[in-house]
Amino acid sequence: MVQIHVKRGEESQFLFNTSVDVSIETLVQQVAQIYNGRLKVDRVCSEIPELADHGITLPPNMQGLTEDQVTELKLTDEWEEKCVPSGGGEFKKDEIGRRSGHAPSDKMKNVLKKTVEEAKALISKKQVQANVCVTMDMVNEALDQLRGAVMIVYPMGLPPHDPIRMEFENKEDLSGTQASLQVIPEEEAQLWWASKEMQRGKKLQDYVGKNEKTKIVVKIQKRGQGAPGREPLLSEEQHKQMMLHYYRRQEELKKLDEADDDSHLQSEWSDRHALKRQFQGLTNIKWGPR
Repeated sequence: MVQIHVKRGEESQFLFNTSVDVSIETLVQQVAQIYNGRLKVDRVCSEIPELADHGITLPPNMQGLTEDQVTELKLTDEWEEKCVPSGGGEFKKDEIGRRSGHAPSDKMKNVLKKTVEEAKALISKKQVQANVCVTMDMVNEALDQLRGAVMIVYPMGLPPHDPIRMEFENKEDLSGTQASLQVIPEEEAQLWWASKEMQRGKKLQDYVGKNEKTKIVVKIQKRGQGAPGREPLLSEEQHKQMMLHYYRRQEELKKLDEADDDSHLQSEWSDRHALKRQFQGLTNIKWGPR
């Protein structure tokens, strides 16, 4: 299998295994699905700690309002009584005014936060260093873990306007957010290798040959953003190791220079003829007028 190291800019994303026979069209779709799926997992993982600390999201027309404004406008959250956390909970006010403040118990919080860590680890960028390839099944498994944890804590489900539920139902609205800039739609995705765009009408073997043991680095890019920067000759880790080697070499040379110091040869105690001159009375002789 060909191992593809997928990057976005200079940042590693994940490893992906495929065959040289795969079409670039299919490869782009598969890589884009995993790339966007990992972003979805990250978005859910960033919301769940807020759910654990401050409960469900308020209706859009109540978010950001003070208690006095809510009372004055006679607004009510119909989902507050329906979406009660399992085992009861505690009140912890959300200073931003985005969530209800009715948080789950500490036991249920731990369930949510532990699952977040497990899901993150499954699709982490550290999998690249561990030489573990990420698949769409792994992305779906991470989402299923998160979905299961939320159902354990909120057996009645979350409100339809809660961003976590919207992510699970693929109804998220990312317009106007920073997250929308990271997503690359499949039809707009491009893969670049060796500073060349991989054309959708070709196969992978048209670029890398027929060797199934090939390892390549490709960069995913959104159409219209131009060619990504060239891959550096040395990775950051290789550069660090090279600098460390040169530093150690310089230290060794310094020690050798110190060991070769022969200034002691000019000292009186190192003169091998000193004893002979002393017996002959030739020490402390001064030349010149008195």
